[in-house]
Amino acid sequence: MSDRFDVVIAGAGPAGAQCARDLAQRGYDVVLLELESEDEFPRQSNKSTAGTFPSMMAAFGVPDDVVMNYTDDVVLESPNHHYVQNQPGAVLEFAEFKQWLVADAREKGAEVWFDARVSRPIKEDGTPVGVRYNGDEEVYADILVDATGPAAPLAKDLGVSDLKRGKQAIGVEYELEGVDIDHPDYADLTDSMMLRLDHDLAPGGYSWIFHTGGDEAKVGICYIQNDSHQRHGKEGMGIDDYLQYWLDTDPRFEDAERIEGKVHRGSAHIQTPGELSTDSFMAIGDTVPSIDPLWGEGIHKGMQSGRAAATTADRCLTPEEPDTSASAMAVYNKLWHSEVAPRARERLLMTELLYLAPNSRYDTLMADLNDTEEETLAKVNAGDVGAMRKLLHLSDVPLLAKFARERFAE
Repeated sequence: MSDRFDVVIAGAGPAGAQCARDLAQRGYDVVLLELESEDEFPRQSNKSTAGTFPSMMAAFGVPDDVVMNYTDDVVLESPNHHYVQNQPGAVLEFAEFKQWLVADAREKGAEVWFDARVSRPIKEDGTPVGVRYNGDEEVYADILVDATGPAAPLAKDLGVSDLKRGKQAIGVEYELEGVDIDHPDYADLTDSMMLRLDHDLAPGGYSWIFHTGGDEAKVGICYIQNDSHQRHGKEGMGIDDYLQYWLDTDPRFEDAERIEGKVHRGSAHIQTPGELSTDSFMAIGDTVPSIDPLWGEGIHKGMQSGRAAATTADRCLTPEEPDTSASAMAVYNKLWHSEVAPRARERLLMTELLYLAPNSRYDTLMADLNDTEEETLAKVNAGDVGAMRKLLHLSDVPLLAKFARERFAE
């Protein structure tokens, strides 16, 4: 077993595995380090609703085998209203999806080392040249990639990660059976992915129902412990308590039961990224937060960042004149901002407005969406300022001012 590669990637989630797929397909010697054992992978996966759209499926060649249910609509709910947009999508079986990515990376030539817990980078004269894992074991490479998510042991050591605790979102999801997916008091969620904005259920965040077929669905909540969480939160309640509260009070779940072993937890950060790379190093996936207001689709963003990192490595490792200096690796920064998360500040603005707005504002948002062109939602999610203006009201000015003050303070 070699201890020298072109690229070492820490973390076999969607971002890391996709980066390994692309690099191996281009003929590079790449190794993927994963802390879990092969027999149990993925035992613990970072929270993902695993909802995605045809663009991701086509771009990365995702097979039908890992799809739980194909959907027809995206639904947004507020406490008293809803908005429906026809948008084909797919809900993935996240564990099977991750297993397929890793298996495909292997088939293309990548090595995958399980039971490999990465601890820190190995440096020579301040430049990262390898990775230490499982205590004192070492592996060396020309380029290191951190795809470990918020843990970010390599990125933190190298001063690239600046994840802020106050911007951390935590989430929990159950898979349920017996869900009344077309309850008469709500929008019909048959073959739909629904996000609900309601501080009573998820103070400072959102909740969701993703139909996975028949009477089954993925149901979860996610929130940041922000001002809205402090203002609307219920004393003594944790995230599991909020999800149980929703299950106890929503008639759609009156006869629902949890499917054994189908509980998913995790976290992500809602903030603009700081540095993305340095000498011989890149951070991808949830190690670097990406932002999608109204609709997350974190899997797609993670895989796009993995592809951007592979493209950068391909450029920097040219046989004629390899260059992995910080300036050369900065190609990744440009690709990230142009291809992975364009207009990040504008999108973050909309995200924070959503989390901080009162419940009455969510009802108004549904009415506004129903009164505007069908493309408005997609444009807002892409950071289109003109589309955002269509959804803003005078009552939003204090929140906009608060956002501006916080950005200036940073």
